Amino acid sequence: MGIRENLQSIRQRMAVAAERAGRDPAEVLLVGASKMNDAAACRAAIAAGIDALGENRVQELLEKAEQGAYEGAPLHFIGHLQRNKVRQIIGRVDLIHSVSSIPLLEEIDRQAEKHGLVQPILLEVNIGGEESKSGFAPQEVEEAALRARELSHVAVKGLMTIPPVEREPHGNLPYFEQVYRLYIDIGEKVFHNKLEYLSMGMSDDFEDAIAAGATIVRVGTAIFGARNYNK
Repeated sequence: MGIRENLQSIRQRMAVAAERAGRDPAEVLLVGASKMNDAAACRAAIAAGIDALGENRVQELLEKAEQGAYEGAPLHFIGHLQRNKVRQIIGRVDLIHSVSSIPLLEEIDRQAEKHGLVQPILLEVNIGGEESKSGFAPQEVEEAALRARELSHVAVKGLMTIPPVEREPHGNLPYFEQVYRLYIDIGEKVFHNKLEYLSMGMSDDFEDAIAAGATIVRVGTAIFGARNYNK
């Protein structure tokens, strides 16, 4: 199947998952994780009605932007972000999912101030406590949220997580449920219940993420096909 057919299939599965959880399917945004897919594939996803595209690598984002890959859809940055790369994406992306430390948060604020804008962001939660992954430990999220609230050029819109790799069916559901509870708690304590986005779930587990309360799912291979890491 092509991108359009894959996208239709994903939408149907999202709708079933949402309805099973008693939710409106329209509450959940579909972000196409377009890493290692070319500008033509991005344009095809936009033509097929993707809600937004998400890139993991700054250089790839810049190259594809020059080719008009993202015209007609919001662009999110969903990968690990180094502080020295922040200046390259401020003003280019609608949402940064992966704010994983207070120094990174402060750098985004500095660069956004230079551009005269307020950058929407998500705080990344390392829910599994994995050393190989970035993000705030659950007990650190409130401190990060309070620091973000002091900054005038960032706007926290919610949380993001990538749980540990689980081999068992529905193995990530408990992690998603933990992050959902944290999202509600932080929303109440710090942001007056005004958070919008809980970004969690990818190609293999987005239905469980929706069941747990995700409002953004990041789907790559199920839309674009398997990535060729030998290129």
